[in-house]
Amino acid sequence: MDFEGEATATTATKNTEFTQSVTARKPLELLRDTEALLRRPTVTTLVPILPPKLSNRMQEVSTVAETSLQKLAEIDLEQISDWELQPIRLRVGLSFVGFGALMILVLLLYLNTLHPELSTVGQIRQYWYQYVWFVCLGIAGMFVIGRETMRPTIRPKKLKKR
Repeated sequence: MDFEGEATATTATKNTEFTQSVTARKPLELLRDTEALLRRPTVTTLVPILPPKLSNRMQEVSTVAETSLQKLAEIDLEQISDWELQPIRLRVGLSFVGFGALMILVLLLYLNTLHPELSTVGQIRQYWYQYVWFVCLGIAGMFVIGRETMRPTIRPKKLKKR
């Protein structure tokens, strides 16, 4: 008996063309439309069962959300340069560091006021998970700040469009 199989050559076709969306929507327009699809039915469902004062307030908030998201959708993300985003990234990094430090202080205050019977080692042993999360949040903020401070400070010249 011959158990050797025949060599079958299967060739994979290289079809690298993917279907392109005919109408490529911008991310902010997609956000606006998705939020509206969730908000509008919710508001129409809740308005009849809420007290009049609260239902009027909910409708006002819904219209404010509609106009602000419409303005947001008109922003062209391609026009925002990396240089303009640097202050925002620094603020986000500082927020991470500040929030991490603040939460560690709140955790220490909680432990010292509500669990004074635990030693420092006992507190860390029991609440190590929270310590790690808050320290990691602060370290992530430090990385963001360090990355931004190591970028060149010279404002780049505007590139000519081809």
